[in-house]
Amino acid sequence: MATWRRDGRLTGSQRLLCAGLAGTLSLSLTAPLELATVLAQVGVVRGRARGPWGAGLCVWRAEGPRALWKGNAVACLRLFPCSAVQLAAYRKFVVLFTDDLGHISQWRSIMAGSLAGMVSAIVTYPTDLIKTRLIVQNMLEPSYRGILHAFSTIYQQEGFLALYRGVSLTILGALPFSAGSLLVYMNLEKIWNGPRDRFSLLQNFANVCLAAAVTQTLSFPFDTVKRKMQAQSSYLPHCGGVDVHFSGAVDCFRQIVKAQGVLGLWNGLTANLLKIVPYFGVMFGTFEFCKRICLYQNGYIVSPLSYKLTPGVDQSLKPQELRELKKFFKTGQLKSKKPTL
Repeated sequence: MATWRRDGRLTGSQRLLCAGLAGTLSLSLTAPLELATVLAQVGVVRGRARGPWGAGLCVWRAEGPRALWKGNAVACLRLFPCSAVQLAAYRKFVVLFTDDLGHISQWRSIMAGSLAGMVSAIVTYPTDLIKTRLIVQNMLEPSYRGILHAFSTIYQQEGFLALYRGVSLTILGALPFSAGSLLVYMNLEKIWNGPRDRFSLLQNFANVCLAAAVTQTLSFPFDTVKRKMQAQSSYLPHCGGVDVHFSGAVDCFRQIVKAQGVLGLWNGLTANLLKIVPYFGVMFGTFEFCKRICLYQNGYIVSPLSYKLTPGVDQSLKPQELRELKKFFKTGQLKSKKPTL
């Protein structure tokens, strides 16, 4: 599967900053679709609204335009710790899966990425639960005044374990997610009728979107049950707006199928799929723009508006090495100058 290649010309903090800004902007622009997805999964009653557009329009009319971005602040805040934990876990899993010769197969690399994503999701899970609670509540009559208030209220009223309600579905959902990633990767050459190392940027972008669509579709039932478990609370009006009552994860699956049929497990999938292309498009574009700015600051390119390389600069040097080299030549030239009258 196509992923961003690690560019040695950027420092670790620059890569994290670029990824964080790209993720924040893409999340903010697709937040209304995320809201429509969560509301459909939880089953919050919004009149006769059907589809992402109808759900968003009902929220707009009932609570105002700001309500379309409910929960987006906590989603953006969790990006940086989630990315940091995922990167650290991925490196550990890669070392674990690497053979004695230092090689790692593609399916093991995908498995390492899936496990790293699962670890980061578990570590930052309380923020995901709080995001769901903020989305399903009514802004005009809020149960939580903000992120910190939601965290403290849930902890005091429902206990610490309530912050991890539904976390088991994150673990179970990693299995179809990994299977979908491997399925897409194994068929990329057949889809494009060419080798992977010759894919264009547009093809790589299409590969990411295709992989996201397949993996999210396969793991969506687990995500639906997780959202219902996150939203359900006896301390909230109408038990959090959940449309079925259940006693656990297995019972939640059973009640959804009993009340809505098997397809009820995929409620909200349309809105979720609609946000894939704009989400990754904005993310890729923002990441590349921020990357050009960092490369320009590091001295590798002549302008942040293009990738034109700076003449005479060794692109294989790391940022610290390039700075030390520039400092050396600068001090060397100053020392070589003869004093003049």
